[in-house]
Amino acid sequence: MLLNILMLVVGLFVLIIGGDFLVKGASSIALRAHISPLVVGLTIVAFGTSAPELLISIKAALDGSPDMTMGNVVGSNICNLALVLGVTATIGVIKVNSDSIKIDWPVTMGSSLLLYFVVKEDAAMIKTYEGIIFIVLLVVYTVFIIRKSRKETKARKALEEEMEDVAPSSYIGKDAFSILVGCAGLYFGADWFVGGAKNLALFLGVSERVIGITVLALGTSLPELVTSIVASVKKETDLALGNLMGSNIFNILSILGITSIIKDIHVSGEIIKHDMVAMIGVTLLVLPMMLYKRKMGRVSGAILLAIYIFYTYTVIT
Repeated sequence: MLLNILMLVVGLFVLIIGGDFLVKGASSIALRAHISPLVVGLTIVAFGTSAPELLISIKAALDGSPDMTMGNVVGSNICNLALVLGVTATIGVIKVNSDSIKIDWPVTMGSSLLLYFVVKEDAAMIKTYEGIIFIVLLVVYTVFIIRKSRKETKARKALEEEMEDVAPSSYIGKDAFSILVGCAGLYFGADWFVGGAKNLALFLGVSERVIGITVLALGTSLPELVTSIVASVKKETDLALGNLMGSNIFNILSILGITSIIKDIHVSGEIIKHDMVAMIGVTLLVLPMMLYKRKMGRVSGAILLAIYIFYTYTVIT
């Protein structure tokens, strides 16, 4: 068991480091090609931060563990809006801007409902052509966000501040090396992380769904959790809600889209009836919290944390 836990920890660490190297190398090349920091931040960086989840999902699907693939994505989305958002709101008040209500929430809910109805209507599967539809929708959404962000000073300034420490390196070979190291880290990290998770499931006698929903989902949501806690402590929670919803949209449309193009994803009935419904329910619950005084504070945070604890308990038991 200790070896399996070690594989999980080392695999997750290598995944995060690999994703970081990939982002730095690809961002440097993009900036060298005179692509604006705003576009780089909304595309390469956004995709790079989701790379660990993507590699885990692809590896699990190819290894014949679709419940880990779906559990990772659905569990991460629940984790983002219940645990991460709950912790953030408990530490500091989150101001809800109009874009989160008019754009981020509807697209998040729409993506969640699309996923649910796709697997309900198509024999509990996500097929190749449906994955292509997911990717097309993601491209449309990304183009829309880029165009909109170019017109908004605050969003542009925040993204460019994030990109300040990502500048073209002095040598393009260094960028290529970073990308290679990043890809290798993602490959081996995913292999160790998924392998450790599967062995842990066998050792504990639980289903791969349970491991996917709990261990994999929580592990891959740790970067968002740490980032949100730091933002709360610094009183910089303005964009936290939109970032978390954007992560959920990316998880569904990019991770499941790309994975299903590589291999059809079979979805178990339990994930459809229990976990997807929980994901939609948490997303729905966030809306009235956002609308009430346009702020989310300790009460909202406590409710979301209680829901996450209760949901995790029902999954484990």
